[in-house]
Amino acid sequence: MTAIVETDRSRLSVLQAMLHGSVPLESMDALGEHVAATPQEFAVVIGPSVPVDEAAVFSQWARVNKPDLGVILLRETVDAHALSTALRSGMREVVQSRDLAGITTAVSRARSVSNAISQTLEDETQAAAEAAARAALSEARASAEAAREAAERPTGRMLTVFSTKGGVGKSLMAANVAVSLAEQGSSVCIVDLDVNNGDIAIMLQLTPMRTLTDLAAFNGDVAVDAIETLVTPYSKTLGVVAAPVHIDSLDQASNEDVGKLLDLLVRVYDYVVVDTSGAFDDFALTALDRTDTLILVGTLDIPALKGLKLATQTLDLLNFPREKWRFVLNRADAKVGLSVDEYESTLGLKSDCTLVSSREVLTAVNRGEPLVLAYSGHPNSKAIKAFTKSIAGDAVHAAEVEEQADTRSRASAGRFRLRKA
Repeated sequence: MTAIVETDRSRLSVLQAMLHGSVPLESMDALGEHVAATPQEFAVVIGPSVPVDEAAVFSQWARVNKPDLGVILLRETVDAHALSTALRSGMREVVQSRDLAGITTAVSRARSVSNAISQTLEDETQAAAEAAARAALSEARASAEAAREAAERPTGRMLTVFSTKGGVGKSLMAANVAVSLAEQGSSVCIVDLDVNNGDIAIMLQLTPMRTLTDLAAFNGDVAVDAIETLVTPYSKTLGVVAAPVHIDSLDQASNEDVGKLLDLLVRVYDYVVVDTSGAFDDFALTALDRTDTLILVGTLDIPALKGLKLATQTLDLLNFPREKWRFVLNRADAKVGLSVDEYESTLGLKSDCTLVSSREVLTAVNRGEPLVLAYSGHPNSKAIKAFTKSIAGDAVHAAEVEEQADTRSRASAGRFRLRKA
């Protein structure tokens, strides 16, 4: 459809007769109303009686608001002023009013250009809609992935108790720290990874029906259901994954299985306390790679100091951050010619918890009772309780920092890399 604006009715009639199906209009105001009511309009022919400045104002509006609308200016004489005004305002063509064939051709070209622009606008609109749909889908997928990651993100903390020398009280600390945390209201699970000499079940007077060996039966498909079958309950808030009873079992859990179990446990329990063997074996490294707090245990003697010094050097090579270390010095009151200050200076660590020699400790162990329950008022019990409270406080602070930064990641072996020489 074509609109014709001409104040001279005789000229308007001639133009309308020439352009079949056109709409005659006698003013620019009428043109504005017509364009607003007829969005499919593709061409406007402005007759010679309409001032060029008024035509330019309309053309400038159409260039911005209706780019598919072609404006054709008719003049009695096509001079430089008309051409420059048409060029600045965005008119399609300027045609001499007596050139009837030129007017028809100009309208035909305006239709073609309008169709092309309309198709382009339609394509752009469709492309924008498709892009918006893709962005919405991507955002929905990202939200779903974030929700899934949030659901799978560990909510608990892992504490690993470690020492390279036996007899220093490593298992004693693991058991009593776990019991103390449970007594403070947290849900706790102890995992005994000392597969050859694990003592956690004995120290808690438990007879486990299932042990770490049974993890192999899941063939790597470790799920929440595995927890109920592997964990031996000690109390309502404390459970134990015991070490194997027989070390000659044909089926042995792999370190990959143990890693999956630990990842699962920290999503279920507030704290997972891991008791390790006295070596940097695969199970110990698997636990260390996931550890939030490492508890090193030593006694006031040269062999223990040597073993612990080697352990700290190895941990430094593994790039395990020292801010996660906690040091417990057992039997710190022993009169053996080695002072606590000398021990700490040689080791390069200050003790976070010191325990004294006491027969009550062995009595509690032999009775299969945690020291913090059997002798709750004992100095060692008080020291262990204060130690666990400090760990719990560190865990709360760490959780707040991680939540604010949203950067926590438990990627597996990537954390440990040997330092470059």
